[in-house]
Amino acid sequence: MARDARRRILDTAARLFYGEGVHTVGIDRIIAEAGVAKATFYHHFKSKDALVCAYLTAHFDGQRAEFATLPGTGRAKLEAVFARIAEVCASPGFRGCAFLNAAAEFADPAHPARGVVAEYRAWFRSLMRRLLAEEGHPDPEAGSRLLLLLRDATAVSGALDPPDQARETTEAALDRLLTA
Repeated sequence: MARDARRRILDTAARLFYGEGVHTVGIDRIIAEAGVAKATFYHHFKSKDALVCAYLTAHFDGQRAEFATLPGTGRAKLEAVFARIAEVCASPGFRGCAFLNAAAEFADPAHPARGVVAEYRAWFRSLMRRLLAEEGHPDPEAGSRLLLLLRDATAVSGALDPPDQARETTEAALDRLLTA
């Protein structure tokens, strides 16, 4: 039962934070829409900042698990990762990357939410570096930075450009980065 309440709070917060922005959504609204008591909320999350971090961590964990199931190694896995990113970014209701959105809302790099964003970005770069090394890329470190930039650009393009354009541009950029 307690686990269900925590899940309801987190699911409600995720929907509202992603759809409307973290700063525009108050704790009282999350409590009301999740159908829990204030004491229940504070039993599971000590503060709104703790909830924001849990929301981002859940998103991070989901992406890490999903990418682990994608097929291939090296280039094939890189292509699968970026195809999945482009697919998500072209889906209805896409409102940008949860990590980039949070970073924009929390300008202070010392904020705990920015810490989760930094952990995500470090993980993504590490994954890219490993896959580039598997592919025999001459400079996996520099390549990983470029692929993180492409991930960010894909998210922004997915939120602003027609879906097919964002997908095609991402595929072309990935191909150029991997064959250069």
